Amino acid sequence: MTAGEKTGLRVISRTIDGILTIGDNDTSAPWAKGEDRGTMVRPLIVARNLEKEYLMGEVRVYALRGVNFTLYNGELVVILGPSGSGKTTLLNIIGGLDRATRGELYFGEKALHKANDKELTNYRRHEVGFIFQFYNLMPNLTAAENIDLAAQISRKPLDTRELLQEVGLLERRDHFPAQLSGGEQQRVAIARALAKNPRMLLCDEPTGALDLATGIQVLRVLRNFCQQFNKTVVLITHNRGIAPLAHRIVYLRDGLIDKVEINEEPIPPERVTW
Repeated sequence: MTAGEKTGLRVISRTIDGILTIGDNDTSAPWAKGEDRGTMVRPLIVARNLEKEYLMGEVRVYALRGVNFTLYNGELVVILGPSGSGKTTLLNIIGGLDRATRGELYFGEKALHKANDKELTNYRRHEVGFIFQFYNLMPNLTAAENIDLAAQISRKPLDTRELLQEVGLLERRDHFPAQLSGGEQQRVAIARALAKNPRMLLCDEPTGALDLATGIQVLRVLRNFCQQFNKTVVLITHNRGIAPLAHRIVYLRDGLIDKVEINEEPIPPERVTW
């Protein structure tokens, strides 16, 4: 028995002409089982040969070197890698915060690599929720008002009161950020991102500044959003302890996807440790 079989993980990455590809020819999620394969989900995001270069003085820095990547509806993906591996760059391009230097990016049938600034703004506004390590709450607004602010720009917002209940902060709804702990502020930030009812939630180190107990609360909210609303959640982190929570674990190294593992038995947040 291999180590992957012992842990419920199997490596599904493959290399074609030197470029690693993931699920490009499959219309179902690679983690779908049995009768679910082929019928469970369809690709939400397809990235083809994404490259990103930065010019720093006379030095050209390659953040992404030809990434092929597919995201599916209703899956939770953890992207792991050391600092400088390209995790945040990939997340920003998928979220429409940045543009690739070369390559193609599709959201459903929309070619995001051809989108103008207005089209990308609408994509970010309606389809993507962002969660960062630092909470970026409006300091002069209460917890409820911070969430309402995001709901006001949504076509089909979720209910603010229900979101506060979901993240366990209904009794703190009238408190300002300075009156909340770090974990409480992060949960408000998550509720704010969910308020737009986005198709996809992109999380950049959401537990990086939290202790284990508070981090588990945050992971529980993210997992529940994925399961209850059939939404896609992408979480980038240095923390390998979070990986068993995901349907897929993607490893980045030097701007390339090194390998991808399918987790056939994701663990509940309560069993996560680091």
